[in-house]
Amino acid sequence: MTSTPPETVYPAQPIFSQTVSGTGPDLPTGSLGVTPDNPPWGLLSAVLTWLASMAFIFLVPNVLVLPYIAYHYQGVPGLTQQQLLADKTVVLLLVLGWVPAHLLTLALIWAVATRLGKYSVRDVFGFSWSPNFGLWKSAGLAILLFMVAWLIASSFGAKPTDLDQILQSSRPAALTLAFLAVATAPLVEELTYRGLLYSALQRVIGRWFAVVVVTSMFAGLHVWQYRQNIGAILSIAMLSLVLTMIRARTGRLLPCFMVHLVFNGVQSLIIVLEPYLRALVSR
Repeated sequence: MTSTPPETVYPAQPIFSQTVSGTGPDLPTGSLGVTPDNPPWGLLSAVLTWLASMAFIFLVPNVLVLPYIAYHYQGVPGLTQQQLLADKTVVLLLVLGWVPAHLLTLALIWAVATRLGKYSVRDVFGFSWSPNFGLWKSAGLAILLFMVAWLIASSFGAKPTDLDQILQSSRPAALTLAFLAVATAPLVEELTYRGLLYSALQRVIGRWFAVVVVTSMFAGLHVWQYRQNIGAILSIAMLSLVLTMIRARTGRLLPCFMVHLVFNGVQSLIIVLEPYLRALVSR
């Protein structure tokens, strides 16, 4: 977003060698015994925060676009969703609405995870590098994952998805989406899934089951977006599995964030350069 073998991604120790309490040598220890695997929040708080983030993504863009629809389509009978999504301004406003939605989510995550600043983000999420998983390994893995995802999508046929329709709607919408894909989406999604949810789940059901549940939740979130393209769904499932296994193996969130950031960054770069590349090829 075929999975790479676990030994390729995690060449060091057995994958779940640390204790559930998170006191293994590879995990950072924060103040008052707080670690990424011993967080100051429970499963209920994590799930409620996740549900709130879903509500923000749904409600905020719609609230933003409603005044435009009320003014521009005043008195239009039988207005359909297809008509609205054919309006480039509507699509752009919906995409722009993800910015405040993401910011609200980040603020909520900070409040829940740090207890309004009582703990540091670095301590509670493990926002630091693992001795065996640093910047270059994260970036290299992200590029490898992108190449594998491209091969998967190509082998199943690249049918247009909802996101493709946004990209084709207008250049401003495409550029806004490319910006969000690197500026906010990786951070929001990693803090939510590999941060809040995984940390709480692994303490309740163990690491193996937490990996399965978080991988499924993250992939499931994108199924509707990519429902027209089985290759895209398989690619996002692969990405989700690898990211969650990195979190389980290292006890840190920063490597997950960097892999996600570089993966999305390659996609965003292609979006930005696409018109120029198309013009170059057509000469």
